[in-house]
Amino acid sequence: MKNILLPTDFSENSWNAIKYAINFFETVKCNFYLFHVNKLSSIVIDESTAIAAEDVIYDFYTKPAKHKLRDILKRIAKKTTPTNHRFYTLTDYNFFIESIRTCVEEKKIDFIVMGTKGASGLKKKIIGSNTGDVITKVKCKTLAVPENAQFTKPQEIAFPTDFQLSYNLQILDPISEILENHNAAIRIVHINKKKDDLNKDQIKNQELLEDYFIRHKHSLHFLSNKKVEDAVQCFVESRDIDIICMVAKNLNYFQKILFHSKVEEISYHTDVPFLVLHE
Repeated sequence: MKNILLPTDFSENSWNAIKYAINFFETVKCNFYLFHVNKLSSIVIDESTAIAAEDVIYDFYTKPAKHKLRDILKRIAKKTTPTNHRFYTLTDYNFFIESIRTCVEEKKIDFIVMGTKGASGLKKKIIGSNTGDVITKVKCKTLAVPENAQFTKPQEIAFPTDFQLSYNLQILDPISEILENHNAAIRIVHINKKKDDLNKDQIKNQELLEDYFIRHKHSLHFLSNKKVEDAVQCFVESRDIDIICMVAKNLNYFQKILFHSKVEEISYHTDVPFLVLHE
């Protein structure tokens, strides 16, 4: 049984991520936790005591949030959902990341699925500070679903890598599960700014990756481009990639692909979900 956390701000963007998660885990037994967090900064504080009255918080924030969460449950019920899925609602008022971390620990969350925002096209995309913070600050597998993404059964999964493996290969187990569940293929992509040969360590790590994915449909791809993010963009579009998977520990390479100087800015096509793996 997997535990999936679905943070929601009640936007259509977050609803799209919820729909995607239900379809993505269609064949998997799951507990889905619909989770809304009221930020502390939005809570009314009594000026004289600087303490938020619990009844005020409940009446003006928690109670309305509970109603909206129940509305989402009704919306889900109108769709055909797998019988192996169970849904629960949670609310909290705290700093967003702290609430997410606490929930991940208490509910033993396996995956976080949340939406990203941005206009379509090749311009810089804003994924939103909450999603960016979760990806980089919460040690839990996170599937970020762009607002324009429509679920299709994953057939092609891209795994960009610089062949500098600073992590245990077991961190890739979720990718293997996805490949098995959807009978998908993994495309291992190495992008170099120059046409340099791999060093001995990189060659060894390339072989390790090939051995790890030996049971699955896989292939190696070598691209040269001064801009790593442009190469990924081109590869994603030319191969009709359904999901991009990356390891967060390899943050320098990870940031070149997803982010510019700010974590909120994403530079590849917004319609492709990306899965970030943590140890």
